Amino acid sequence: MYAWLWRHLPGGRRARLAQLAAAAVLLLLVCFVWVFPAISTLSERNGATVGSAPSSTEGTVP
Repeated sequence: MYAWLWRHLPGGRRARLAQLAAAAVLLLLVCFVWVFPAISTLSERNGATVGSAPSSTEGTVP
């Protein structure tokens, strides 16, 4: 895939690198602005945290 992109982009080495960097930044921007917020509504969040203290001392070894 990367070789195909490299062959089909116009310009020299610096221009190709700049175009690929701009495309990567644009892809990240699209993901963070539109894609991730859209799919976050589909995930369940129950508010659980890792490492929270147990609410009772039953079943614990002293």
